[in-house]
Amino acid sequence: MRLEDVAASPHFKEHAGLADPARFEIPADAAARTATPDPGQLAALVEDITAPLPERLAAGGILALIGDPRITDIPAVCEVPGGTVEIGLPESEIDAVVGRWAHVGVEREWIQKEVPAHQVHLDPYRIATYPVTNREYYTFLRDTGHPARPTTWYLGAYPYDRANHPVAGIQPADADAYAAWLARRTGRPWRLPTEAEWEYAAAGPDRLAHPWGNTFDPEAANTRETGVHTTTPVGAFPAGRSPFGALDMGGNVEEYVSDAYRPYPGGPFVPDHLVQTMGTYRVARGGSFARFGDLTRTRRRHGPFPGPLYPAGFRLALSGAGDPRKAAV
Repeated sequence: MRLEDVAASPHFKEHAGLADPARFEIPADAAARTATPDPGQLAALVEDITAPLPERLAAGGILALIGDPRITDIPAVCEVPGGTVEIGLPESEIDAVVGRWAHVGVEREWIQKEVPAHQVHLDPYRIATYPVTNREYYTFLRDTGHPARPTTWYLGAYPYDRANHPVAGIQPADADAYAAWLARRTGRPWRLPTEAEWEYAAAGPDRLAHPWGNTFDPEAANTRETGVHTTTPVGAFPAGRSPFGALDMGGNVEEYVSDAYRPYPGGPFVPDHLVQTMGTYRVARGGSFARFGDLTRTRRRHGPFPGPLYPAGFRLALSGAGDPRKAAV
């Protein structure tokens, strides 16, 4: 894609359509479900796949103010077994993917970065159940004096009403600094997942196209198609749970991994608009509320531009097996 074509692409349209407020209103006869003062019941409601979206969001909003029991000093994790796994996309599937997402401006060269499909050996590891939240990042800032604030924090102020939303609008170095701080604080070697670890945790052994299955579902992820157009409490789209149990691996915010972009073994180097604009860039995965559903594809390799369309966050990983909240690794 030529840089002069970017402005004309629907993929880069900054303003979303105005959402219908009625879509997010809770009917009076259902409001009692969110009126409970019990944080545990509210946390269960956020991740209740049978509950309507407005109720899940309302429950998460209350938890942001009273304290969300799912957000703990040591993050909850999902265990992912090791082994030889396949990541990437067969070259024969490029045209089908481009055709499926042509309506949102997906270009062939973007998908070429995903080829070839190839095998990678992964040792057992754990992936965080949720991306890092604003509340967790606030604790990091207070504890370290780290100077950079997330760009999504208006005027740099901590968004207390979005405490359990994923932090977004940071740089890769900020995510690395957070992981190093948490490792020192807990005595456990927290880090960002590698690109291969992230993809396998999202796709599972069946190599799903999206964390929840092989068909895009706007009810399973907070993307532009869903109509929320802002971050949501972590876990509020339980239909999008990955095969190993992680939430928000599709939608909400894009997530940095530990790798910078480079071609897969035997694949082409793709000097697309990201390379033209930024040169070397850190890969981000998973899509976001500001982007279309093509970015929730488990194989999609991307990276955030500076600006409001790319508010990236991150989730953490640990090598080995076991619950880090119960025993040291």
